[in-house]
Amino acid sequence: MKVIKKKRGTIYFGDGCWDALNNTISILKPSRIFILADTNTTLHCVPVLLKLVSTSISIQHINLPAGEQFKTIDTCQKVWKQLSEQGADRNSLLINIGGGVVTDLGGFVACTFKRGIEFINIPTSLLAMVDAAVGGKNGVDLGHLKNQIGFIKDPLAVFVDSSFLETLPTNQMTSGYAEMLKHGLIASEVYWETLKPFKPDRPELIEDAIWESIEIKNDVVVADPTEKGLRKTLNYGHTLGHAIESYCLESNDIKTLLHGEAIAIGLILANYISSELTGFPKTKLSETTAHILRHFPKEKFSKADIEQTLELLKFDKKNVDGVVNFVLLKNFGSHEIDKQVPNSLIYKAFEYYKNFKKII
Repeated sequence: MKVIKKKRGTIYFGDGCWDALNNTISILKPSRIFILADTNTTLHCVPVLLKLVSTSISIQHINLPAGEQFKTIDTCQKVWKQLSEQGADRNSLLINIGGGVVTDLGGFVACTFKRGIEFINIPTSLLAMVDAAVGGKNGVDLGHLKNQIGFIKDPLAVFVDSSFLETLPTNQMTSGYAEMLKHGLIASEVYWETLKPFKPDRPELIEDAIWESIEIKNDVVVADPTEKGLRKTLNYGHTLGHAIESYCLESNDIKTLLHGEAIAIGLILANYISSELTGFPKTKLSETTAHILRHFPKEKFSKADIEQTLELLKFDKKNVDGVVNFVLLKNFGSHEIDKQVPNSLIYKAFEYYKNFKKII
């Protein structure tokens, strides 16, 4: 078992993580345990959890519908109500088992119910393992706008069992891969290279890389827990990526994208903008674009789509006094934060994305 030991939010990975979970529960001695899962993880993952958890404490289950569209205050209200009706008190424990929607929403529910109960995250998607379950960001969307409501608090602990990845469909695995590629861009070209053998049906090929991705994110979060500087780099590709994701969620005229599918586009756009403003090498722009497009087929955006996407940039959480701030790269692992980008250059980035021809 691999461990990142922390005062709060210790991360356990691999063989032995279930023993660590049972030990954590025995030390905490909660009055009751509640498991929060969506319909997918209820079917595929909760039975595993119930088989491996060893405790005489009462365990109750709260089920959510699956999907980003349910990451809302309305869903929280239903969970709060169920917790109350099922007798949850301030000494209860909430175990969030699932993808990023479950861990984000579950953390927010736990932090607000009775002014705060303990919670544990068990991420079951690749995206949640390398991103959502680590770093203490808890929250919900405001309509189609991503993660507008919430706050930062680490879970009591995070338990990562990569065998859950075998339950994922291909598109969910690939979605998580986009966040790992982002970690490569902001941290290390050497790490980027280790990600190239990725195959969505062979998670064991990148198991070591998953752990390294967790370490990369954790190092950034520990250095800057409240996102005053370095932690902003974790938003690389997300300024436009989140806007694209939000636009696709609200529009009936364009395909809804998974988080990682939108972020993959955002990474290409951010790399292009970086090549124009902060000197990201053109050769690396071409190579990274080609690699991303091997795993994420191009999406089509009309001029109207782009215009409406740019309108959503004003809701980005990094904005200050109405100014949209981007994270850009000078090279792998070398970044600049709080950069302003003219709309004309964003249009050129979309044009680059549209016209790029794959390198075989």
